[in-house]
Amino acid sequence: MTTLEPFQPLDVADLGVVGTSVPDDLRLEGEPSTGFIDVAVVGGATVGIWEMTAGSMRDIEADEVFVVLSGEATVELIGEDGRVARTIELRAGSLCRLESGMLTRWHVPTALRKIYVVPDPEPEP
Repeated sequence: MTTLEPFQPLDVADLGVVGTSVPDDLRLEGEPSTGFIDVAVVGGATVGIWEMTAGSMRDIEADEVFVVLSGEATVELIGEDGRVARTIELRAGSLCRLESGMLTRWHVPTALRKIYVVPDPEPEP
């Protein structure tokens, strides 16, 4: 984890994010890779940078709020019947919330980079 110190700016555009190839069972088109780096924990929530290179993949989402920094994507929400229930377009400046368990398909024509905030996982009893 890169540590974001109080009152110390971090240039997230230049922050190195190491990507790994999307596994075959999640890849839909192209040769996309994804990577992330956590940069801070604030009030129990983790803040980080995530990016995906060009291509398409499916995913099962976690609770998250994010802001797109660069790139673009079309994201499809898949309903319980396996059909596309909703489609959104993302670009720099888009703010979005995902909920745990959502099934999605990401179509990324140019590398997408976002800042995410995920809540602290609830402790197990």
